[in-house]
Amino acid sequence: MRADYVIVGAGSAGCVLASRLTEDTETRVILLEAGGRDWNPWIHIPVGYFKTMHNPSVDWCYKTAPCAGLNNRQLDWPRGKVLGGSSSLNGLLYVRGQPQDYDRWRQMGLEGWGWSDVLPLFKRSERQERGADEFHGAEGELAVSNMRLKRPICDAWVEAAQESGYAFNPDYNGATQDGVGYFQLTARHGRRCSAAVAFLNPARRRSNLKIITRAHATRILIEAGRAVGVSYRDRSGEERRVYADGEVVLSSGAIGSPQILMLSGIGEASQLRRHGIEVFANLPGVGQNLQDHLQARLVFQCHEPTLNDEVRGLASRIQIALKYAVSRSGPMAMAASLATGFLRTASRVETPDIQFHVQPWSADSPGEGVHPFSAFTVSVCQLRPESRGTITLQSADPAVHPLIQPNYLATEIDRNTLVEGIKIAREISHAEPLQSKIRSEYRPGANVINDAELLEWARNSATTIYHPTGSCKMGTTDDAVVDARLRVRGVDGLRVADCSIMPEIVSGNTNAPAIMIGEKASDLIIEDRHSVSRSSALANDA
Repeated sequence: MRADYVIVGAGSAGCVLASRLTEDTETRVILLEAGGRDWNPWIHIPVGYFKTMHNPSVDWCYKTAPCAGLNNRQLDWPRGKVLGGSSSLNGLLYVRGQPQDYDRWRQMGLEGWGWSDVLPLFKRSERQERGADEFHGAEGELAVSNMRLKRPICDAWVEAAQESGYAFNPDYNGATQDGVGYFQLTARHGRRCSAAVAFLNPARRRSNLKIITRAHATRILIEAGRAVGVSYRDRSGEERRVYADGEVVLSSGAIGSPQILMLSGIGEASQLRRHGIEVFANLPGVGQNLQDHLQARLVFQCHEPTLNDEVRGLASRIQIALKYAVSRSGPMAMAASLATGFLRTASRVETPDIQFHVQPWSADSPGEGVHPFSAFTVSVCQLRPESRGTITLQSADPAVHPLIQPNYLATEIDRNTLVEGIKIAREISHAEPLQSKIRSEYRPGANVINDAELLEWARNSATTIYHPTGSCKMGTTDDAVVDARLRVRGVDGLRVADCSIMPEIVSGNTNAPAIMIGEKASDLIIEDRHSVSRSSALANDA
């Protein structure tokens, strides 16, 4: 099979890219996805992440290497293996990050990636239920809505945060991110709006788009220094090939994209040779610069009922299911968190450096069931970690997961910032109207007092908040993997378009930026195609 473009990965960016490129009926696109169709009904129910995370039918079920900063613990790293990618599994939270994040990218020499450049791309894809304004779009494909569920304990947290001196912010995706408020989510009428639902479903009817599921990419086909296609294993395990007359675009995420590059002979030469892989481009930056947000989850036991109590017992669960079936509301329409805060750990910090996720329930992890007592969770994460990890090959076999070393809490700033964030969470818990609702601090507990004890608790309990980025860094220096037009250095006809290209992680959840990157990639590809066409026309005229 041949097409103008072959896209590897139908996640948040890949779905956008396939949709935008095929708006031109003359452009043929093949979209490869290692997972299957998004038929699992729990994908489309907002609270379904309890059922889909750690489910190997839709989740890659990655696991990290032991991490020294976490006292050698290994963490599960869920990533979507299904149409829509991780947007089909995530907590539905729509967060763009801070304007300063993108302006820093521009200051690194990455032309076209400043805030004024990317804001129109966010607005293009957005269908904001509040309507269009300076910061939001209302005509795009991605539904962005307000919470359909509210719970008194989360309202009390927002009020207590204001009592503690933090401003209320009705729109953290607006003029400023600072303050506390409520999450916006990617949902429409109480159903998840994944990238597949938003962008791929409307494009399916186009004859110039071919979607191939259960197609596990094994390597990029390279001839004379140019990417010409992709080799993949189909659902029966047979090796097949598709060819690109234009370009190949990797949109396989911060784990998949560097792995495929390395399997294709693009990466640090000595590492590739150790695995018997022929080197096509010696790019030591492939798999480096890995970043993620680490969360410390404080749990407070309550005097009053929370969602833990609402879901206890068969009769209660039946009532919840009936409410969702009738009105698409209630707990089953809930995103991963309800309230949030973007705050600063010190006055010297220019922009918020910690984020809170406040949940009216508590559990050891999604999928394991809630605690058998009334409680709520306050998760705190550092927004801009300094620590950098790696993705490296364990085998030349594409079926073997790469080695993931996140290297959490490797720097003093990261350790201090997380501890200060935990202390701010405690400060807010002591303010009214929240304090009177709390029976006790369940985690870390009243016996954990000083900074050293708080850090040790974090090392023993903190976990990922599912935002891996940066492993195919965009930049102008020798350690960069792609340039500002997302072209892989040293290989023609090959780009990367997903969160792996971030030179620095954004200050917030990463699904909205991934969709923006898909929008940006489509613009760059279309611009370059038109430029080539014009050059060819001028040459013919001459």
